[in-house]
Amino acid sequence: MASTIIDDLPTHIEMQLTKSLNEVLAKENLITIDEDLSLHRVKVLTMLNNLFKEWTREVSMVRDLPNIIKYNVGGLFCTFGSYRLGVHHKDDDIDVIIIVPRHITRVDYFSTFYNKLKKNPAIRYVRAIETAFVPVIKMVILGIEIDMLFASLDLKEVDKNINLERDDLLRNLNAKCVRSLNGCRVANSILRLVPNRKTFQKTLIVIKLWAKRKRVYSSILGYLGGISWAILVARICQLYPNSTPVTLVRNFFVIFSKWDWRQPVLLQPLYRVDLGYPVWDSKTNKSDSTHVMPIITPVYPQQNSTYNVSKSTLNIVRKEFKTSLNIITRGIIAGEFNWTTFFQPSKFFTKYKYFLSIIVLAKCDEDLFEWRGFVKSKLRFLPVFLERDACVRKSHLNPDQFVLPAEMSQGKPSSVWFIGLETTKCNGKNANLDLSTHIRDFCLLLIRTRTKARDGMEIQVNHLKQKDLKDYVPNELNN
Repeated sequence: MASTIIDDLPTHIEMQLTKSLNEVLAKENLITIDEDLSLHRVKVLTMLNNLFKEWTREVSMVRDLPNIIKYNVGGLFCTFGSYRLGVHHKDDDIDVIIIVPRHITRVDYFSTFYNKLKKNPAIRYVRAIETAFVPVIKMVILGIEIDMLFASLDLKEVDKNINLERDDLLRNLNAKCVRSLNGCRVANSILRLVPNRKTFQKTLIVIKLWAKRKRVYSSILGYLGGISWAILVARICQLYPNSTPVTLVRNFFVIFSKWDWRQPVLLQPLYRVDLGYPVWDSKTNKSDSTHVMPIITPVYPQQNSTYNVSKSTLNIVRKEFKTSLNIITRGIIAGEFNWTTFFQPSKFFTKYKYFLSIIVLAKCDEDLFEWRGFVKSKLRFLPVFLERDACVRKSHLNPDQFVLPAEMSQGKPSSVWFIGLETTKCNGKNANLDLSTHIRDFCLLLIRTRTKARDGMEIQVNHLKQKDLKDYVPNELNN
């Protein structure tokens, strides 16, 4: 682990950049300062917490338990992710976990609680994904998307003041409960490990906006998710504990544009607990040694938060790091740096000559919500398949999700993603792209892994040239 570094910008430059940064963030309306919006989120979380408490009582009442336990089982309803870290935006979803004593099971969660949610008229698009690496129930409550996890502790009751960072709480739990709990444990640990919470939060807000604008924000699609960006920012805060957000942003790109990714990013040294759960270790675990961008969670059992990142997406992220470092360095030296240029969206749609559009359609919004989520969970594999082709040098998946124009969707609810293709000559000849085999492999993957399919759930993969994009994303081409 590197020691603390002191490397601040000159005071007058820093003051100027801080002022202009605050102006940009205010204009972007990134920080939730709208009291009505904050109260709305609290209303949603309170409603869900009340349903959780009702359900725990209902389940406990039908169990063969002493009355004193039935009425005092407790249970925790916790947020994690961006909301817990204090960097949520008005458009962000909210991650929550419910933590219960041992007599309430995962089977109960995905049956009786799932049904309770489905029956509530204020809750829409309830979808259970039991087979996910981290099983989840997704829903929309009063317009806010919620991802809810479940964990059952090996305790007869769960006190509201229990310290979730205690490693011994993981004893006798199955792997799904451990992974679910670690979302909350990691968020709490990050906040504990940074030297200045407010400075960390503001810096993370900047980096999150940058990552979304540069289209490198999405764990499920092979880039970095919220927790990975948070760990990177927290590491920079540890290295520069007395620096302001402006200096931290600059140093973020100085450090990670040159990082040797054979070395993991750690917030504290790896440690083991005698509970039997596998811990990330590239020296002893063959699968861990194949990870190309290890960013390790700081609590036991430590895991790589970027296991979905491929060599291709790593190269895309590294290029954005270097480009932004050049913008910062040259701008500051010339006295012409401005945050608007720094946050300018990547020119994805003008960067490539050829594209694929991946279109999902359904009969209704609820079916689209389910179908889109499933396709999205597998979409990161398509660029990998495409890059097996000798004529494809680069396959760049844009994580942004678009809606098909009404005249093209024929009135059906739709979502669209795009992949940019950089081609090369094959056997000394100009590329004659035929990607049908790789697209078929991807479609077969969807067929093999999906458990539910309803009439009207469709997927279309189309080969486009840049000139065709005006029919799909005209606003993107005008920017």
